[in-house]
Amino acid sequence: MSTKTPTTARRAGMRLALGAASVALLATTLSGCAASADAASVGASAGPAAELRLGYFDNVTHAPALVGLENGLLQDSLGSTKLSTQIFNAGPATIEALSAGAIDAAYIGPSPAVNSYIKSKGESIKIVAGATSGGAALVVRDGINSAADLKGKTLASPQLGNTQDVALRSWLSGQGFTTDTSGGGDVKITPTDNAQTLTLFQSGAIDGAWLPEPWVSRLVVDAGAKVLVDESSLWPDGAFPTTVLLVRKAFLTEHPDTVQALVAGNAASVDWLTKNPADAATVINKKLTADSGKALSDAVITRALTKVTFSTDPLASTFAVSLKNGVTAGTTKTGDLTNLFDLTALNKVRTAAGEPPVSAAGLGAE
Repeated sequence: MSTKTPTTARRAGMRLALGAASVALLATTLSGCAASADAASVGASAGPAAELRLGYFDNVTHAPALVGLENGLLQDSLGSTKLSTQIFNAGPATIEALSAGAIDAAYIGPSPAVNSYIKSKGESIKIVAGATSGGAALVVRDGINSAADLKGKTLASPQLGNTQDVALRSWLSGQGFTTDTSGGGDVKITPTDNAQTLTLFQSGAIDGAWLPEPWVSRLVVDAGAKVLVDESSLWPDGAFPTTVLLVRKAFLTEHPDTVQALVAGNAASVDWLTKNPADAATVINKKLTADSGKALSDAVITRALTKVTFSTDPLASTFAVSLKNGVTAGTTKTGDLTNLFDLTALNKVRTAAGEPPVSAAGLGAE
């Protein structure tokens, strides 16, 4: 595996390109605001934010955040706006921080985003870009070879109501099992911090878990687990969003140009990951080491990176299914997802890069 990192010249060139693109995109955004119903209130913009507070997870599924921070791509795009960060374990805790005004934007899974939007009747958040698809699975111990073998077993998920928790509960329901949010039912689900899940699996305290990468690969490589259900097998063409980029709705209204810059920085991170696969593991591990003091093994990160795809397309057409799954899981209520997305900034970035625009699937501005 290559250990080459981006050169200083490459970073400098990228900074100049991003700076020029941000200026052009900002001018386009401000001139086109009147054309977007969702952006009608942008006239009250307070200008660029002095600070943007960003949440993310130390997961391979959040690699656009990890690379964007480690390589300086997000800060470069934000310019004079200070970028502050906070690390979370799962989506519901991230949404709590967003709701409390403690952070302004976050990389997060679809289910907590949907739940927040429904609970707030559309006033809490806007999804502004995609980041990662794929990279989630149900892993189990030896002796469990089919869904039928799960009855009476104990499984873990990262947090009640997070994207993998919802996937697990809705899948079990489809297999004819009952679960409940207090840990009862035919299959017991115990929401657990990912690092603790690994320890509990190794000790025999749990029988499996539905997890994102790199935790799937950690249980497979480090603890001898096997994949019972790769979540990609449950979606048409195997494509499902694992991580999207969202912002507080109020922050978007107050600082649309800052959100534009954040979206451009995220696109630069995704582009870097796409063009530098040989260097991705090194850069991701460098950030993980800075955050936690520990890198992933070569075997784990190599396996994990084969399971994910990086794209700015949030796959908006899948979100109605995410809502349905959350209702089935008992972690959210049914509701209207209209205007969940504002992809206007993203599509300006994509157009400027010669890429086709992505669809909001009738769920917002594009």
